[in-house]
Amino acid sequence: PRERGRLCGARPGLPRSLTSLSRRAVLRKASALEYKIQRRALRKEDFINYIQYEINLLELIKKRRARIGYSFKKDEIENSILHRVHSLFNRATGKWKVSLFICTDRLQNNAKHQLSKVFSTMLAIHSNKPALWIMAAKWEMETQLSSESARHLFLRALRFHPECSKLYQEYFRMELMHAEKQRKEKKEFEQAKMDLGEFNYSEEILNGEMARIIYRDAAQKIKGVEFHLAVLSIAKLFDFTQDLQKEILESLQTKYADDPLMWDYMARRELELGSLQSTEPTTKQMKVSEMTQREERCCAVFEEAVGAVPTEDMWKCYITFCLERCKRKTNSEELKQKRLQRTLSVFNKAHESSLLPEALYKQWLQLLLESNLFEKAMEVAEAATERFSLSVETWQMRLQVLIQLKSDSVTQCFEEAVKHVKSKGTLPLWALWVEWSEGTNSKEDTDALYQRSLCATTPAESVTMKEMYLDWTYRIGGYKKVKRVFTSLCENRPFSLDFFRKMIQIEKEQESCKMLHLREYYERALREFGSTDSGKRILFIYSFIQGAKSSPRQTRKLWEHSLASYEDVAGRPGGRVYFQIHFTANWTFMKNYK
Repeated sequence: PRERGRLCGARPGLPRSLTSLSRRAVLRKASALEYKIQRRALRKEDFINYIQYEINLLELIKKRRARIGYSFKKDEIENSILHRVHSLFNRATGKWKVSLFICTDRLQNNAKHQLSKVFSTMLAIHSNKPALWIMAAKWEMETQLSSESARHLFLRALRFHPECSKLYQEYFRMELMHAEKQRKEKKEFEQAKMDLGEFNYSEEILNGEMARIIYRDAAQKIKGVEFHLAVLSIAKLFDFTQDLQKEILESLQTKYADDPLMWDYMARRELELGSLQSTEPTTKQMKVSEMTQREERCCAVFEEAVGAVPTEDMWKCYITFCLERCKRKTNSEELKQKRLQRTLSVFNKAHESSLLPEALYKQWLQLLLESNLFEKAMEVAEAATERFSLSVETWQMRLQVLIQLKSDSVTQCFEEAVKHVKSKGTLPLWALWVEWSEGTNSKEDTDALYQRSLCATTPAESVTMKEMYLDWTYRIGGYKKVKRVFTSLCENRPFSLDFFRKMIQIEKEQESCKMLHLREYYERALREFGSTDSGKRILFIYSFIQGAKSSPRQTRKLWEHSLASYEDVAGRPGGRVYFQIHFTANWTFMKNYK
């Protein structure tokens, strides 16, 4: 009650601006939040929630006031809430000075009240965060309409981060926005026939010279095509930067003549140049013809690029462009065929130059198969394995093509693959081989292949093959066959937990589920995994009990045996393990007793 009375006094005007029900809800919520920040163990989340609640409350009061036309004690109410928000914020930042999350949360939700002071506090604490400098400068520019303050903030930020690309980009954008704003103002004054002498508009600023200076300074410190392209994309947003764009392009072409990204941009630019031309009423055929010409101009630049920079990355850019155009939807069958032929031609040229990246062979094969060029697909797959003879992925890709085309040389290719590739990492090849054999070869051949795979793969990879072998044997040969295979496989470690689970599940599915067999599988699993892992031990005990429908006496024996074996291996069990085993056994005892 005392705290609630204090909160009532701290919120003047609430009875009149809110309904009685809303007022009680506000006081209950505020009391709960206040109690949380008065505790000995403070949390950042509690302060953030309290600040957020106060801001939402202020917005609610404003809406209610506007709806009912009530303005009594308006300033007192708002100042009280704002004072509380600032007080909470100061307490939070005083305790967690390195917590950027609190600062940004405050800014996002309280961006219109005393932010200059808040930004100053934030930047003093977090001067190593470029994002905060950008946020502060944007607020000064866009909300306070103070380009001078924004400029000072960017200059201060660059002293802390002289090589930050993002800071230069946003500073560059801010100066262009300032120039555009002044150009609009000047135009409006001229239309109103006002005297411009007292406004002192600088032609250099109006033409974006400040942005040009920023770009030149940044270009000396920041290397890489990405920065130049980012600045160029910003300059293209303004219609008075043609000269500046030209300078950036010339610098880009001069400094990075051997960079694939530069050539990729210059080639794709041909598409944009065509779209910027004046549009006149055209027929569908004229549009197709124009698009064809633009794409041909792009390809001409790419052809020049692969000649000047003959690298895998350059060919990758060229092929990526062709694939993008090939996937675009069009109603023109002629344009579709031209794109397909162009893409296949570029793939072939890159392959003949031995500069086609390994990852792109798969896309080439997919395109050939979709185009029903099966013979060519087989040739390309063979050529890929000749070039990347040690790559499991490439051999797997070739085998999938042969299987899809139902070739007679699948077995021969499998033999060739496992011969070239080292034993480590060949699991995908053996898995694919046995899956293909299951649907093609006889049971005897597939069984022999499974046994061969267990010897050919590494011990860690053979675990997966054992699981597949067990599953296939049960599907083909039934319970007796799978039991013999399981016994045989148990002679060669390692095993997986799923290997035993699968066999236990198979035993449970039998009409005459024998507890002796189930206990055998349980014992084998515990010897491998249950000696030190109490969680797996409990799982197996529970699984064993549920599947075997054991009697209370058998359940009790199982509990005693499990506890004893755990003591033998791991020493005296802790209280938690003892309780888990005891609870599992006795719970099943009572369940079976009922």
